[in-house]
Amino acid sequence: MDTVFSQLTAELGQKPSTWLVTGVAGFIGSNLLEALLKLNQKVVGLDNFATGHRHNLDLVKSVVSADQWAGFDFIEGDIRNIEDCHLACKSVDYVLHQAALGSVPRSLEDPANTNETNVSGFLNMLIAARDASVKKFVYAASSSTYGDHPSLPKVEGVIGNPLSPYAVTKLVNELYADVFGRSYGVKSIGLRYFNIFGPRQDPDGAYAAVIPKWASAMINNEELWINGDGETSRDFCFVANAVQANLLAATNTSIQEHHQVFNVAVSGRTSLNQLFEGMRVCLEPNFPHLDKYRPQYRDFRKGDVQHSQADISKAQSMLGYQPTHNINDGLKVAMPWYADKLSKEVVVFQ
Repeated sequence: MDTVFSQLTAELGQKPSTWLVTGVAGFIGSNLLEALLKLNQKVVGLDNFATGHRHNLDLVKSVVSADQWAGFDFIEGDIRNIEDCHLACKSVDYVLHQAALGSVPRSLEDPANTNETNVSGFLNMLIAARDASVKKFVYAASSSTYGDHPSLPKVEGVIGNPLSPYAVTKLVNELYADVFGRSYGVKSIGLRYFNIFGPRQDPDGAYAAVIPKWASAMINNEELWINGDGETSRDFCFVANAVQANLLAATNTSIQEHHQVFNVAVSGRTSLNQLFEGMRVCLEPNFPHLDKYRPQYRDFRKGDVQHSQADISKAQSMLGYQPTHNINDGLKVAMPWYADKLSKEVVVFQ
């Protein structure tokens, strides 16, 4: 089926531009890098490796051609340093700003550091993008902005009170982007990500996202904990959908407003219990111990919302966004990747 995105990828392949991806060594950033290089784009990457990994860049190098990899210019730098931001934005057409300190629990434990990266660093990037006169500044917003507002599905124009320091920082990003549009004419789009998952998402560390953390536990037959009764639900979104949204947002020329925000999701609801079973079914053929493997339950986590689901009609109508992967499609891609990368034994996935 011919879609707006398929038309765009055909056009980009014939007309290279220069893109800056901040947080390029991270999960979403490295997936954006891979997609852009495969479209023969020039990419500048910025990362300080606070949460990203050099091995993500190595993995991208291994799946693109030598000529495509030659189109990548990496800068080891920090968005908290304005000089690094100015250097990275120099001669760039589009900015895809993914660099941030994620995680609600981390922000509750260390709100000052979260604010410094997510607010001060974001402001630095906006200033640098303004000074470089980039065509479009696309940034990773967050579904956490909806806070305690109870309505489902979540619609962009209706938000509640933030429930964590992290959520505050992502709301401030939207406010700053809007002000820079009104004050300086900077064209920007915020993408409110809903539980993005997929290959290269880090399973290690105290703040790992649920899917890679669970995949590691299941593959290696370790304890798996569910916060609450397992009926908490999320709108899980495969990373290819997020890549699509970024490229559509950056290149869109029909939106007249200087700043807009869009939900990036599939408009689905999957409970944690359903997620566990879906992952278990995908992995069990290669890990027989999962036949009798079950999760353990504990108290709800502070700062979490009970249910989350996106209305994606705005992105569909204004950007031409059409998700290519639902939760099951995404798990079928992600689980073999984790089986290969996380197993203590060599696995040939069935």
